[in-house]
Amino acid sequence: MAVVLLGSGFIGFLFAPLGLGGGLLFAPLLHYGLGWEIDGALLIVSLGLSATVSWGSGLRHRKEGHVSDVRFKQSLVGALPGAIIGVVVVASLSGSFDVFFKTLSLGFVTWAIIKTLRSKKNQSTQNSEPNMLPLRVGVASGGLLSSVLAIGAGAIYVPVLRTYGGLESRKAIGTSLHIMMVVLPISILTHFVALEQRQIDVLASNLWLIISLPIVVIIAANLGARFGIAKVSEQRIMQLFVAVLFVIGIRYVLDLCSKFL
Repeated sequence: MAVVLLGSGFIGFLFAPLGLGGGLLFAPLLHYGLGWEIDGALLIVSLGLSATVSWGSGLRHRKEGHVSDVRFKQSLVGALPGAIIGVVVVASLSGSFDVFFKTLSLGFVTWAIIKTLRSKKNQSTQNSEPNMLPLRVGVASGGLLSSVLAIGAGAIYVPVLRTYGGLESRKAIGTSLHIMMVVLPISILTHFVALEQRQIDVLASNLWLIISLPIVVIIAANLGARFGIAKVSEQRIMQLFVAVLFVIGIRYVLDLCSKFL
């Protein structure tokens, strides 16, 4: 449990400057570190930690002026319904969710890497007029994946906001975090309504840990956001963003191969 606490703090620090909630690492940390089954209970805790990162970092980005309130409000129209639909998907796959979760995670990470690399090369799409239909479809997909994979979905929101929202990297990151600050609490509440009694018991028996984790994460996320904004260039942040996604993708490939081979 001590390792899980330290790992959560490190994830918060690392992901905060990238516009990510960190769920891609929180979920496996809880799964492998504590032996929790990948189900609604684990998703709630991972989403809670991702929300903590988004709030700790998002408020810092707002203070620095790296948020587009217009794109934030436009994005919620797609992201909130997507998050609720995602909870329905999880509830319908009860009992066979593990492989689905990891397979979808791999596909999601691959997409995010490709999209981010393309958006880096095509600088002319930034600071341009928004394309509302793909923007809302993109953030709706992010909201759905947020609920299904227990992630902040910044890997979806950031490239979508850059490519279709016309935002530069830093403002796309700050706006992504603000979307998470609203979407993740809604997803958590919706998941909680769908929990079975055994899953509620898991949460109750680990209550002290569930309370301790956000405290560690929000301190680390605030420090990470402060360091990232003040010391790291936009180009370096996006390079680190892609590198982290690549490492996560390799981990999921190895995990799925171990199940099927």
